[in-house]
Amino acid sequence: MRELDPVLVLAELTDGVVSRSTRALLTLARRFGTPEVVLCGPAGDDTLSVLGRYGAPIVRTLWGPGVEEHPTAACVEALVALAVRTPPAAILLPADHAGHEIAARVAIRLDAGLISDAIDVRPDDSGLVATQSPPGGTHRVESTVVRGVPVCTVRTEAVPLVPAPVTARARPFALDLPPHARAVRLVERTAVAPGQRPDLATAAVVVAGGRGVGSQDLFDLVGELADELGGALGGSHTATELGWCPRHAQIDQTGCVIHPDLYLALGISGSVRHRAAVPDAGAIVAVDRDPAAPIFTIADLGVVGDLRDVVPELLAEVRRRKSRPHTEV
Repeated sequence: MRELDPVLVLAELTDGVVSRSTRALLTLARRFGTPEVVLCGPAGDDTLSVLGRYGAPIVRTLWGPGVEEHPTAACVEALVALAVRTPPAAILLPADHAGHEIAARVAIRLDAGLISDAIDVRPDDSGLVATQSPPGGTHRVESTVVRGVPVCTVRTEAVPLVPAPVTARARPFALDLPPHARAVRLVERTAVAPGQRPDLATAAVVVAGGRGVGSQDLFDLVGELADELGGALGGSHTATELGWCPRHAQIDQTGCVIHPDLYLALGISGSVRHRAAVPDAGAIVAVDRDPAAPIFTIADLGVVGDLRDVVPELLAEVRRRKSRPHTEV
């Protein structure tokens, strides 16, 4: 791999702002060569400024008939076309629902190797080496691609952001989507109202509830506890299925992986997928009525009790301590 080798990076905007995952991917991409961003849609001055700050001199902005209605297909077609034109050192994508789908389709089209859910990537003489954490988080695996261009989705929550400023320039990339790419189209966008809580993926304190919370009313108290502690609110897979917690706040391997200094798990039994999503939490405090709940196997402090009693008492105690002068919770 050479310094000037292109590294294709799929960029994401959140509410019009370059996402943290994109900035982290650019930080990683610079290990392999020169980042080249693929962005579905136009790039304003603020977007170019951020992308340039993290080392991307070229931003391919996708446009053409059907691009807005078929963003996933547009990204696939663009990445494939760019990789065929100039084979990149690697193709890096975020490890979210869209990133996984796009990566799989690109790898098939390019007849290339695919690595999913890497937590780190680095170059060596054989190419890209990806570090993965299997379910349970008990060990690490290093994987390489031995066929074609390495296509890799990366969980970037723990990747430090390192700027390397350059001047980013937008280069429009025209697409004429073939009929097969128009089979699925975007029909509606629903904006998620911005909240006052910290971002779940990067919060220092996370409070989460599961099935054991028992009701929406008690889950609302869990949210109040998160607010009192200045933390983010999350939920187990079951809590999101029951509608108590928004889908984007689901903590498990198919949702959000977290790295807080303090994780308070309330009424969460602790499935393998959930435990694997908190591998680097500083301190884990678990409360559940089942003394055999798997969550206690990774907890630093465990409390066996009824959430209907524990949560209100814990909330009251936090508020009481916060009300004292010169007292920190």
